[in-house]
Amino acid sequence: MARKALKLASWTSMALAASGVYLYSNKYLDPNDFGAVRVGRAVATTAVISYDYLTSLRSVPYGSEEYLQIRSKMLVQAVKQLFPEFEFMWLVDEAKKNLPLELDFLNEGKNAEKVAQMLKHFDFLKVPRIYWELSTKRVLLMEFVEGGQVNDRHYMERNEIDVNEISRHLGKMYSEMIFVNGFVHCDPHPGNVLVRKRPGTGKAEIVLLDHGLYQVLTEEFRLDYCHLWQSLIWTDMERVKKYSQRLGAGDLYPLFACMLTARSWDSVNRGISQAPVTSTEDLEIRSNAANYLPQISQLLNHVPRQMLLIFKTNDLLRSIEATLGTRASASSFLNMSRCCIRALAQHKKRNTHSFFRRTEISFSEAFSLWQIDLHELLLRVRGLRLASWVSALLSWLFAAPH
Repeated sequence: MARKALKLASWTSMALAASGVYLYSNKYLDPNDFGAVRVGRAVATTAVISYDYLTSLRSVPYGSEEYLQIRSKMLVQAVKQLFPEFEFMWLVDEAKKNLPLELDFLNEGKNAEKVAQMLKHFDFLKVPRIYWELSTKRVLLMEFVEGGQVNDRHYMERNEIDVNEISRHLGKMYSEMIFVNGFVHCDPHPGNVLVRKRPGTGKAEIVLLDHGLYQVLTEEFRLDYCHLWQSLIWTDMERVKKYSQRLGAGDLYPLFACMLTARSWDSVNRGISQAPVTSTEDLEIRSNAANYLPQISQLLNHVPRQMLLIFKTNDLLRSIEATLGTRASASSFLNMSRCCIRALAQHKKRNTHSFFRRTEISFSEAFSLWQIDLHELLLRVRGLRLASWVSALLSWLFAAPH
């Protein structure tokens, strides 16, 4: 019955399309009537697609992979004929392959709105708006936002966007998502993270795209992860061991710490915020990685599933930092520490009913944040002083002879 109806629709559409051609050729149809032209195009397209659908899928089992592939190709063909200006990019995520299309779109739209609300205090973040009134279960219409990819240094230089500022913004944004909110955009590859100068103000802005893959962290995991990073930043190796093991690392906690920080065990012991990654250390890490493949595999099988997406997110962010030349700066670690302090303080305040205890926690939080601010200020002063010494030395060495 369905095939008969489809066949009828196909022949009807073809008849209407032929009638349109006749009317146009005999000057009964005004070619400047955009509405008529658009309807005619739609009718003609419907005829072609209906006929293709009827002939191509006749012998293909409904719901099979071949059926879905043919249907997808025909959908693209239909949209291209109706909207020639459209550009198609197939973005298929392995984690979303088996998700029904309507749920995929619904989740993506809700995630975009949630993260925009969650990080609204960051004036450097832009999340494309969802046009719900123009969207359906199978079509998600979002605002189009232009920009360059976050790892495109040449684009930033041409548009006078500060690379270090973008790197700091990216670190703040993801630290907030991971440590404070526990709702993490887990696909920050360069195609999903754009940079631009905001129209009207000229301020640097990060645009976050593709909200289909998010990880919701449990509170227990999030708090343990906060404690672990605090311990790594402040080189508290006993607590590094404790919280690594709480996150499933067992006796492989040194390897776990190295994988999280992308630093050598020697650097972890000396303090990851003490010195940036050197080319020698990078080479050492790459060389040792192959030797530890069995242990890495064992570790990945024991950590919580949430950790796997966190690993992926961290690796993508580090790749961006490496391309920009801002990897593992002291300021990024300090921003992470700020978020950890805030997250742990919020948890403690939620779990006490005592006004005096909440006040004590707030004072302790403020004091810890002040210590980080002071430490960051000292680092900047030291950097400026070093820069002035180097400048004076160069001036003396290259001074013109009298």
